[in-house]
Amino acid sequence: VQLVESGGGVVQPGGSLRLSCEVSGSRVAVDTVWFRQAPGRERESVACITSSGGTTYVAASLKDRFVIFRDNVNNTVHLQMSNLKPDDTANYTCAIPIRCSVYGVSRDFRMPGQGIQVSVSS
Repeated sequence: VQLVESGGGVVQPGGSLRLSCEVSGSRVAVDTVWFRQAPGRERESVACITSSGGTTYVAASLKDRFVIFRDNVNNTVHLQMSNLKPDDTANYTCAIPIRCSVYGVSRDFRMPGQGIQVSVSS
């Protein structure tokens, strides 16, 4: 199983980006988590979604700006980010969590992608 991120880049404050995580090598959909890490900061879980898409979790501090959803036809999970702020600047990685629920996502995961950089700057 391989996860590959795309869609990162540089955006101005207030702008939007959609990150995509394409999952290949799996016959079935898998639970997926997005986490991020900025230099000098701890890793932060951003959002997760179950394999069916029926359950999602977004960190409380981000749920008014970030949405996670999936396209199981194309085996892709998307993270739509709006009203981006400089504090959102980080490396974003998708992976398969041990557990994803409406209450949160496990810190343990497997099969992380390479990560993709998001920079919010004027």
